Amino acid sequence: MAQRSWVGGRHRRRVAWSHLLPSAWSFVRGHRRLLPLAVAVLVSLALLALPRPQQVPAGPLTLTSAWPEASIVDSPARLSDGAIFTPLYHLDAATTVGTAPTEDRKAVRLVQRGGEGAARELRRLPEPATPQFGGFTSSGNDLIWAEATVAANGRGETVIWKMDWRSGAAPVALTSDTGDVVFFNSQYDIVVADGVVHWVAAARTADPVTEVRSVPLAGGKVSVQRVTGTFALSVWPWLVSAGTGQNAPVQLRDIGSGRTLTVPSQPSELVTCAAAWCRVLVLAGDAGPARLDLMRPDGTDRRRVAGGQVSASVTDVAILDRFEVLSQAGRDGSPTSSQVLMLYDLAKRRTVTVDTGVGMVLCRGGVLWWSTGDNEALAWHAVDLRTLT
Repeated sequence: MAQRSWVGGRHRRRVAWSHLLPSAWSFVRGHRRLLPLAVAVLVSLALLALPRPQQVPAGPLTLTSAWPEASIVDSPARLSDGAIFTPLYHLDAATTVGTAPTEDRKAVRLVQRGGEGAARELRRLPEPATPQFGGFTSSGNDLIWAEATVAANGRGETVIWKMDWRSGAAPVALTSDTGDVVFFNSQYDIVVADGVVHWVAAARTADPVTEVRSVPLAGGKVSVQRVTGTFALSVWPWLVSAGTGQNAPVQLRDIGSGRTLTVPSQPSELVTCAAAWCRVLVLAGDAGPARLDLMRPDGTDRRRVAGGQVSASVTDVAILDRFEVLSQAGRDGSPTSSQVLMLYDLAKRRTVTVDTGVGMVLCRGGVLWWSTGDNEALAWHAVDLRTLT
């Protein structure tokens, strides 16, 4: 993998001009008729000596101009054996876990690819089992994920796995007692807190009930806590309801204390929340998007982020409680990779263009990654948002 970094900007030295003043005024005292000319000369000298304003780059603010020290890691889409690699999780900006087919296309491999491009196979599942990998998260050296397969009789199974990704130890199964797992394509699909792994499943009841299932990271028995309604995990111990504000109120619930917060919204708004921020899609009269706002779950600190032509690129709201990942249609790239990828910085209240000609966009654990190009030109790029200070 190649690492790109930019360091920009030059420092201009301030011209020292105060030493010109005494001699100029001495000249004026002896030649009063030249006073207007002398004043004009002094004013010109003063203007020339003033520090020049910084040049503002033309066009939209970009990642490189907003954060000159930002580092983007580029990697090809193919492994050394020619297989197409799809990154599903970044352990850091350069170390990735993803899937790749075997050469005969009869199996799917889960692969860890390092900063030097070296790949290590972690798991191999037969293609007829339609394997799916998701829920990736990490805690220290432990990588945790879920593996879903379908048996020949049509019965599905989901197993939670873990491994020490630094030592290279073989993965081990934590539990297959996962219930009817529900994932939302969120970085909180599986959450590790205080040495315990948590996920949600749908209870087999007539009315919606969410099962919050938990297993010790060291292994052991699965515990189940039931919550009435449909909820997703957020920052532990918070749950976020799957309502949008139109079909049902959006609620945040502390599973530990039972405290519940109902998010204020209007009928013309679609609301998605995390523990700290909510995304509000304001609809126009024709039910199309009018603008995108962010606000606190109690409705305070509301701000407009973008117009109706811009959409959220990832499920999660306000990554690291700071960055909203956005995209809009662009002209660069190919029919499948033509988005403009942007970040709205909550801390500085500004929108920054990350890249153009973008296809897929994902973000987990503070690392944002995206694809550009297609076919032979397909490539992946990643930046650790925690480094953007």
